[in-house]
Amino acid sequence: MIKAAIFDWAGTVLDHGSRAPMGAFVEAFAQMGVAIAIADARGPMGMAKRDHIRLVGTAPTVAAAWRAKHGRDFGDADIDAIFDIFEPLNIAAVEAHSALISGAKDALDWCAARGIRIGSTTGYTRPIMQRLAPLAAAQGFSPEVMVCAGDLPEGRPAPLQMWFAMAKMGIWPAETVVKFDDTPPGLGEARNAGAWAVGLALSGNIAGLSAEELAALHEAEITELRAEATRQLIEGGAHLVIDSVADLPAAMDAIEARLTEGQLPTG
Repeated sequence: MIKAAIFDWAGTVLDHGSRAPMGAFVEAFAQMGVAIAIADARGPMGMAKRDHIRLVGTAPTVAAAWRAKHGRDFGDADIDAIFDIFEPLNIAAVEAHSALISGAKDALDWCAARGIRIGSTTGYTRPIMQRLAPLAAAQGFSPEVMVCAGDLPEGRPAPLQMWFAMAKMGIWPAETVVKFDDTPPGLGEARNAGAWAVGLALSGNIAGLSAEELAALHEAEITELRAEATRQLIEGGAHLVIDSVADLPAAMDAIEARLTEGQLPTG
């Protein structure tokens, strides 16, 4: 019953903990003389990068620091200036954060064996993806379609990227499509498109840890981290939440069971 899986990139299929964009945001603001916290950088993750920069720069604490440093409010010209710093930093960062998340290749193979087609949307811009996509393809992740931030008039959580991916693949209706994403904006994109939304709790931006850092935690710490990430993802629109893409088969089975019972993602 499921025809296609649409995947986000960082924190979902590769870059465990979504480390590349986080570091680039922190450094870009630092180069403009304003220190931001990691939590500030991660807050709007999943959105198109210009929208992300705008939300970080207008957050109360960052906006106050910006006024103190520059003597004026954060504005459109500042978004452009930070984006011009951020994008090359992120392009450079993806090389060090391009490894597929453990279990991703098996999940992709599971989809292929069942005729489930694979597409993608991302908050990354096309120049960033021109560097990252070949690195992912060399590891076995090469979706049919890749819709980037900036390709369409509006980014996440608007449904346009999802609809465009579905149109390019010729896949409909929307309830036969499952979106996997580690951020509320990416899950909102799926919900607004009428598709199923599956959140990734431990591999993504909310947990924010590399695979090695996660493995070093005690089980009670992991349980707490999972619970908080799950709460945020459910509030962000997830129909269900799994730890990582390695759990994709169980998620697909659960969604097909709901479809069999007559449930729809818009219900």
